Amino acid sequence: MKKDKEPSEQRAAGEAVIRKAFITSALTVIVLGSLAGIALLALRLSPAPPPPPEARVQAPSVPAPQPAATSPPAVRFTDITAQAGINFVHVNGAYGERLMPETIGSGAAFFDCDNDGHQDLFLVNSTYWPDRGKGKPKPHQALYRNDGSGHFADFTAESGLGIDLYGMGVAVGDYDNDGRVDLFITALGRNRLFHSQGGCHFKEVTDVAGVGGREDAWSTAAAFIDYDNDGRLDLFVANYVKWSRKIDLEIDFRLTGLGRAYGAPSHFEGTDSYLYHNNGDGTFTDVTRGAGISVTDVHAAGPVGKALGVAPVDYDGDGWIDLIVANDTVRNFLFHNRHDGSFEEMGGFEGIGYDRNGKATSAMGIDTARFRNDAELGVAMGNFANEMTSLYVTGEGRTPFSDDAILEGIGPASRLPLTFGVLFVDYDLDGRLDLLQANGHLEPEVNKVQPSQTYTQPAELFWNCGAACRATFVKVEQAGDLYEPLVGRATAYADIDDDGDLDLLITQNGRRPMLLRNDQALGHHWLRVRLVGRTCNRDAIGARLTLRAGGITQERVVMPTRGFLSQVELPVTFGLGSQTRIDSLSVHWPGGGTQRVPVPRVDDLLVVEQQIKN
Repeated sequence: MKKDKEPSEQRAAGEAVIRKAFITSALTVIVLGSLAGIALLALRLSPAPPPPPEARVQAPSVPAPQPAATSPPAVRFTDITAQAGINFVHVNGAYGERLMPETIGSGAAFFDCDNDGHQDLFLVNSTYWPDRGKGKPKPHQALYRNDGSGHFADFTAESGLGIDLYGMGVAVGDYDNDGRVDLFITALGRNRLFHSQGGCHFKEVTDVAGVGGREDAWSTAAAFIDYDNDGRLDLFVANYVKWSRKIDLEIDFRLTGLGRAYGAPSHFEGTDSYLYHNNGDGTFTDVTRGAGISVTDVHAAGPVGKALGVAPVDYDGDGWIDLIVANDTVRNFLFHNRHDGSFEEMGGFEGIGYDRNGKATSAMGIDTARFRNDAELGVAMGNFANEMTSLYVTGEGRTPFSDDAILEGIGPASRLPLTFGVLFVDYDLDGRLDLLQANGHLEPEVNKVQPSQTYTQPAELFWNCGAACRATFVKVEQAGDLYEPLVGRATAYADIDDDGDLDLLITQNGRRPMLLRNDQALGHHWLRVRLVGRTCNRDAIGARLTLRAGGITQERVVMPTRGFLSQVELPVTFGLGSQTRIDSLSVHWPGGGTQRVPVPRVDDLLVVEQQIKN
């Protein structure tokens, strides 16, 4: 029994020792603190000694270092739509039934249709539903010719493009390498291809070329690309959901307080996009299934895709164009080019299929760029209201991507708006790519059920601060007419007045577009480059340009397919800031081959023809 009590007795004795030591220590601290307080009080009550005589020493004059700019420069965009002669109004055909296609359009394209060096403008229109719009003029597509000063003349009637269809998007490219840019229109129903006859005159060749698609399909984005590096432009066409008026009305989507409303794509079945191979004789072959573009859901036994946007980009730098597809409410696709005419879908594996939380977003517009002027590739995607814009970025020049929207500074500011078009564009010509977003809701009366939302919404412009700021992008608070609330959809850019900076276009759903002249006056220098392919496709779509100046390396890609349903100009613009000398300019042509190009001067357009090796 005694041995059983010994451990508890030892514990009790130990605790007593510890308790005693603690009390002793506490009393010591209290006593010392009291003494210190008395000493301090005595010092405060005693008179202060007189200050020593001040020694005045003249410090050498050293100029203060100039900090890097961390706030956006003052730049103004001016709405010149009416002044420029653009009187186009988009017609979505809405009359009360809340049919989903009414919400999506429409696209636009800047391209030089007459080879005069000035960027012309094509605007996609939709139309009235059957048996509606009686007595009203038929809506049609529109083509405006640019006189070089930023003023446009309506050339639709003469062009052959003034057709009536429920249009969505547009793609441009010289698919037969004859030196004239051709044009493809996507639509609800049959798509259309127009072959340029020169001088902004076009002839429809849809049936001959074989690219009309299915009569019951709903096509959205499109891109001319040379996916097999044979020197001819092929054609990718994104398809959205399986839709008909009957299906839409049967779903009967409703919002409390509004009644019938525009349905979400999650209520509709998915579809496959198209991939057409250019045969080189004016015809195309549909290679969708054989090329791996068809993606089937093993659980639902049907197509997965609900594509609204496509970004052709060589994401892994192997010299072959890949395709990133922005899907609405289902995972995004990344079609990796296998170099044999086929693709492997790797969106989930490469980190671009879902957001940071592993969820599919309502992805719409899409653009890509090396926006940090380093090895990292960024992929921006516009999403629905209350879903921040996605910004997928590689790490150390390699995949997988991670969604860094918050880290890069665009996350919180982009959460509330409903974003369609996204566009990387160096609006202030400082050599860093900024980010533009076009916003606008689907429901005209959304404010009745969601007080934080409005039908018209201002665009957002994020200035690229570079390494000077904690986050790359800083939201621009004032940008003139750019922040006029719109039902924003497509975004596109071009230098419409030949002054070197990039002007902007934002289309509206059911309203007129807004053409915005860039009135920046920062004195920054620039270089514009237009490529002419010889062995590659004539437009050099897919070419990569690398420019070095002032210790900075910029990379740009000739790729007109950007934003949402739209095309930007073919010439590439480099902002140079204060630099007046180019250290080097290299062109990496599609299909292989690098060409060093001398640059005699800045603030000019440089035309570069591909050298043919003997």
